Amino acid sequence: MECGPTMVGDGESDPALMGKLEAKLAKQLGNEFQEYITKWSPRKVLNQLEKEGWKVVAMAGIGQTCAWTLYKDEAF
Repeated sequence: MECGPTMVGDGESDPALMGKLEAKLAKQLGNEFQEYITKWSPRKVLNQLEKEGWKVVAMAGIGQTCAWTLYKDEAF
């Protein structure tokens, strides 16, 4: 897996969760939106999200990009 950076959320993501991922809010040149980016590798991000109660339900490859879909049970 790549070393990072890893995009982990959009501008409306939970700031507390983004803090646990050490993600910073940034706006990429040419984009009209902000996104959270962490220096962590995808493996480290997914491991931390699992500790927070998130489960991977799907993964897709898009060119050289991987996208994961996660789910969190509200009871957790």
